[in-house]
Amino acid sequence: MRDPRISAIGKGLRRRGRLMAQAVSPPRRHLDAMPAPRPAADGYTAPRAPRLVDSPVFVLSSVRSGSTLLRVLMNSHSRIRAPHEMHLRTLHVHLSREFTDDAMRALALDKEELEHVLWDRVLHLELQRSGKDVIVDKTPPNTLIWPRLHRCWPHARYILLLRHPGAVVASLTARRDDPDHEAIRTEVLGYAEKLEEARQQLDAHVMTYEELTAEPEKSTRGLCEYLGVPWESGMLDYGSQDHGVFRPQLGDWSSTLKSGRVQPARTADPDTELPPRLTELARAWGYPDGAPPR
Repeated sequence: MRDPRISAIGKGLRRRGRLMAQAVSPPRRHLDAMPAPRPAADGYTAPRAPRLVDSPVFVLSSVRSGSTLLRVLMNSHSRIRAPHEMHLRTLHVHLSREFTDDAMRALALDKEELEHVLWDRVLHLELQRSGKDVIVDKTPPNTLIWPRLHRCWPHARYILLLRHPGAVVASLTARRDDPDHEAIRTEVLGYAEKLEEARQQLDAHVMTYEELTAEPEKSTRGLCEYLGVPWESGMLDYGSQDHGVFRPQLGDWSSTLKSGRVQPARTADPDTELPPRLTELARAWGYPDGAPPR
């Protein structure tokens, strides 16, 4: 019979090795802050627990694509709650002891499903506080993990908000001090690839920032039809309502957004250099010749 003391020592050494590896590992620098789920050593995957919010709405977009404007327009509707960016993907569960995993498994849960339950509870709590019946999360990096959102909420609905990649590059470049142009193009391409993936695989409502700013009533009417709620003219008067704080990491905080009025989209320099793939995606999204709109 194996000495239980030897087994305990072995577990302790393995755990110490994992902690040391984590301590010396370099920080993650790529866009996706949520790594792919790692199955348990024996392949166990917990079944999906019941959800309090069955069909939340997610806005998938690149950064600097007008998602905060879309948020406040939707939040001005009497039935739609669209709070600031919630960053659910960075909300993690930590199973601190080996027996914690065993205890959760006995409840038909694992780390990923525990996080899904937590995310669902956050949305449900916010929806209850608002007194509304439709919840929208418009955090742009959700675009990078949309397959996991789909696993968490199979009945979720999606709004794809597109903007010409050249305009996104120009906006990011103008926003940043001492911009790294190559890094910006790489960042925009990362978002664009996941948006195109979602566009091809999801039954989503697709709209563009250019259309939203040029014809806000038409765009919001189409959006309301998709969400199954009646259009309300008050959506266009978003400045008359309270949408919470506007500050970095929670959404756009520009004077344009704070003006309380939908303003024309800023055009990009037509000479903005784009990687061939971004030009190809711009064409696929309906931008003539892949050129930025004037």
